[in-house]
Order: sequence, then structure tokens, then C-alpha cells
Amino acid sequence: MALTGLDIFKLLPKTNCKKCGKPTCLAFAMQMAQKKASLDECPDVSEESKGKLGSASAPPIKLVSIGRGDKEVKVGEENVLFRHEEKFYNPTGVAVTIGDDLDEAGLKERLDKINALKFHRVGTDIEIDLAAVVNKSGDAGKFAAAAKYVSANTHLSMILDSNSVDNMKAAIGECGDKKPLVHGADNGNLDGMAMLAKENKCPLGVKAGSLEELADLAENAKKAGVEDVVLNYDGPGLKDNLKGLTTIRRAALKKNFRTFGFPTINFVNDDDPFQETSNASAYLAKYSGIVAVNGLEPWQIMPLLTVRQNVYTDPQKPVQVEAKLHEVGQPDENSPVMFTTNFSLTYYTVEGEVEASRIASYIIPVDTEGTSVLTAYSGDKLNEKVVLKAITDSKIEEKVKHRKLIIPGLIAVLAAKLKDELKDWEILVGPKEASGLSSFLKSNW
Repeated sequence: MALTGLDIFKLLPKTNCKKCGKPTCLAFAMQMAQKKASLDECPDVSEESKGKLGSASAPPIKLVSIGRGDKEVKVGEENVLFRHEEKFYNPTGVAVTIGDDLDEAGLKERLDKINALKFHRVGTDIEIDLAAVVNKSGDAGKFAAAAKYVSANTHLSMILDSNSVDNMKAAIGECGDKKPLVHGADNGNLDGMAMLAKENKCPLGVKAGSLEELADLAENAKKAGVEDVVLNYDGPGLKDNLKGLTTIRRAALKKNFRTFGFPTINFVNDDDPFQETSNASAYLAKYSGIVAVNGLEPWQIMPLLTVRQNVYTDPQKPVQVEAKLHEVGQPDENSPVMFTTNFSLTYYTVEGEVEASRIASYIIPVDTEGTSVLTAYSGDKLNEKVVLKAITDSKIEEKVKHRKLIIPGLIAVLAAKLKDELKDWEILVGPKEASGLSSFLKSNW
């Protein structure tokens, strides 16, 4: 049973030393009860109390790592049901499957496409995280050969999926050093799969069609010595699976049910590629730790990665671009100069319209702490002083021979004050909406 804040407080030193960063021991205890503080932040807690507080200090959902090095995938360790309560910390791992029934040429072609699934969106590079080798052939030799090839030819972390202990043993022998997720443990093979995962220090994926069976598998995996478990609730359809994922998450966070205190995984397969991406997005949003899909076309994967990028941003910290001089195209000394805010959505909307105009330009994203134009202006984060500083810091006067500055039409009222600060500059009021920029630049430049 979860300890309350007062239960935890009774086991703390009660010195109010503030070494943990909290004003009092009681405040620290309350944070621990909400899983927002860790016991290791208190340097003076006794060994006896550490033993008693072990379960209270552990995260409700265990952190599980798959792979090694730069592409290590971390899932789990979440504290809330809804991102607005705090935020989600470890983004859902996105995997694409690769069957071992492909011939050598087919294997190479598919893996090459998987490795190329990288995109650049709102100033950020995004890509998939894992390649899931699936034992479609049922043959140990083919599974091992595919695992060996994928291991040697991808930078991604790996999942091995098979319900055969012998086949899994053969495959893991070829790529165990990459710490793959050993997936496919069920009631019929748990002992063997758990032994393989434990011996190779790999996480274990357990799979069941009911929550009761899944709980038993997770508990037995822990008894077998497997520390890192990933849960795969494989219900009859999307609706049932989402309900199961929500039940698992609630049980771990609200009831402190440790058996379900692990991240989850879902394999998504639909003959309709649009439906597959839609279903995968639903699992990602609520609450899958890893989503594996068959589709590998960029138009299928980018929407999924976009959903992930949106869900796993901090809702209290808007996504921002660097507040420095940005060049669109190859601007020269005669090119237009304009400013907007450093809120990513605002900046990239403006940049897209400037690109569409085919007129190379300079854009200065003013640092407004990631707020939009009107929000920043109404909160006095966008004023003549702030714009002056941005213009000065950008050193734009060294780049152009003219002195014309285009400002957002929504803050035309700022034009007079800007003219007082930027005495050598002519202030041009641009359109109110970014969609009007293309025609504005063609007409006025």
C-alpha cells in the first residue's frame, strides 16, 4: 500500500535542513508521496528508513532501457495520467517491423528504408527509435540471420519478437550486445524467455490477452529475476486495448499496483495503412511506451512522430526557436528584413510563407519566451525595447544596406514607438496573418 506524506515524514530526519531543496521535511515528504521527489535527495535519511521507504521512493512506473549508446530508448518512469498535470518525460518509442521471411535483397531494401525514416520539423530532427525483427518464418536460422544483419546495419535499437525460446536464443546470440527487448513471453514459454532475458541482461516483453493473465506473467517474470519488464496487453481490438492501457496506467499511478508498474508496448498491424497510423497514434497518446508498426513510408511515419513530438513537449514551456538572425534562402544586402516572435509555431508559419514567396529574406525571431505575437504584446514581452535589442544583437545592419523593417500587422500600433527607437529605420507594417506575407513581399519589395 502506498505511504502517505505523513507516513513518509515520520521516517525522515525532521531537521528541516533544506539540503533536498525543499523548505521543510514535511514538504519533501509530500513531494515524495506524489512521486515528485526521490529519497536519494535527502542526504541524512537513516539506513533503516531507506529500507522502509524503498517502495515509496521508487517511481510508480519503472524506467526500462532498450539498446545502448546514443540510440538507447528509455520508456516508463511517468508520474501523471494527464500531461497538463505536470508533463510526460520519456517519449514513446516508435518501432518499424522487419520480418525474417524476407530474402537477402528484401531485408536490405526494407532496412535501408527504416534507417532513412528521419525528418526535420519545427527546428527539430525527429526519427524512429527501434527496428523490430519479427520471427515470421518460425525458423531459428532465419531469425538469427535477420537479427545479425539488422544488428550490423542499423543505428537503431532493436526488438526481437518470437514465441519460441529456441529461436529467441539463436537470435539473441547474434545481437545480445545491443541489449534488445526480448518480446514474446507468454504462459507457455515464460521460464525459458525469462532465463534468456536475465542471462543477457535484456528487458523482457510479456504478452497476454487479459489483464489478469498479464499481471500473472509480470509477477512471475519478476520472481524469475527479470528486473525490466514491458507489458503487452493484446486485446481483441483498439477500443479494448486502449481501455486496458488506461487500466494499467491508473493501477500503477493511483493504486500503486507494482505488478503493473512497467511501461507497455503495442504492435499495430492493419491492412489499411491510414488506419494503422491512426491506431498507432491513439496508442501513443494513451498510454503505450512503445508502438511498433508495419508501415514504413515517410507519409505514414511522419504523422506518428509529429503526434509524439506534440504530446511529449512540456505544456508549461512552449517550443521555441533560437532568438538569432535566420536566413531564408540566400538573402543579400537588398533582401527584406522582418521580425516575429520565437514561438516555434509562429516562426515556422512565417518562414513557410516567406519560402513560398521565393524572395530570400532575413527573419529575426524576438525572444518572447515562446509566446505568440499578440500574447507577447499584451504581456509586454514584445515592445520597442525588446525589438531594439533583437535588432542590435542580430547585427542585421552589417548584412543589409537598406533600413526597412517589416513588422507584424497585428501590432501595427507599435510602429510609432519603434520609429522612435530605430531612428534610422523605416517601419513597414506587414499583413496581420502570415498567409498574406507572400503577396505582401511581391508587392512591396
